[in-house]
Amino acid sequence: MKKTDPSQHQSNILHTSVFILALLVLLAVLVFSVLAAVTFGNADLSVRDVYSVIAYELFHIESLAAYKEGAVHDVVWLIRLPRVLLALGVGMGLSVCGVVMQAIVRNPLADPYILGVSSGATLGATLSIMLGVGSFLGGNFVGIMAFAGAIVTSFAVMYIANLGGRATSGKLILAGTAVSSVCSAFSSFVLYITNDNSATSQVTFWTMGSLAGADWSRVRVILPVILLCSLFFWSQFRNLNLMLLGDEVSITLGADLHRARKLYLMISSLMVGFAVYTAGMIGFVGLIIPHVIRILFGTDHRRLVPLAALLGSVFLIWCDVACRVILENAELPIGILVSIIGAPCFIYLLVSRSYGFGGGK
Repeated sequence: MKKTDPSQHQSNILHTSVFILALLVLLAVLVFSVLAAVTFGNADLSVRDVYSVIAYELFHIESLAAYKEGAVHDVVWLIRLPRVLLALGVGMGLSVCGVVMQAIVRNPLADPYILGVSSGATLGATLSIMLGVGSFLGGNFVGIMAFAGAIVTSFAVMYIANLGGRATSGKLILAGTAVSSVCSAFSSFVLYITNDNSATSQVTFWTMGSLAGADWSRVRVILPVILLCSLFFWSQFRNLNLMLLGDEVSITLGADLHRARKLYLMISSLMVGFAVYTAGMIGFVGLIIPHVIRILFGTDHRRLVPLAALLGSVFLIWCDVACRVILENAELPIGILVSIIGAPCFIYLLVSRSYGFGGGK
């Protein structure tokens, strides 16, 4: 019987303890962020008014019945709180998808949009705004068409990558690049032939990302989807760890990851599609957050997935707060702010000699 190395055992206990502590701290920070972010905005409301509205809606306290309707109630319950919760869901979804995409293609530069999902969503939105495609779907037809574009693009990438043999990480990247170029070309072509300055401005604003369209109907849809998909990927940490080793190594270990890769890509595309539908295009979240967690806690997806989910939620909540308060009586598109923050961080990671895909030196 093989004896356990005491030093290794102590090291495992230490790593587990640090992970649990980090998880609890991030959970506490997330709860604080939600409660704090709802107090920020252009409307000058007291903290007492804000929490009185939330307390009445959650617990129906009779002494707070004065807050069941009116301007203060509408601002807090119908605008601010859904927006904060939507930021939570979108940040979590993009971060987890970034972790999964980077494992699927074994590329540290991957994010939820590298496989053409971004361009597919943009093409769907462009067709709906410029040509009215999908207008029969109702008032949210632009977001619905963007969602459809993201999903269709993902299936197209999978189909192309499987031509001539099973899809590999390299074939997925090449297929994603090709499909992304085609979608971008069609989007530019539609913008050029319509020559509608007003619609072009609308497309441009949509691609910058915004959480201003948040409402309870969207939150009730996206939060359960994102949470369930994130829990699913957390349960798949063993396969995600194997994907980092490559197909050849995983096969020798008795694990064929071909089906898993297709399933993970489809579920990731579903999450990104919902994020795009509700918030437009927001880049860098799925790229930067996984890197930060890897640097601090390593590559084990048992730790990486939940910590990235929590940190991504906190990050996007406070980015949205900043977008609401930076400009007086105006709102900065969140995609712009995230790119301003994310691009320098990403450059630092690239030039840092102490950083590798696994966070190792």
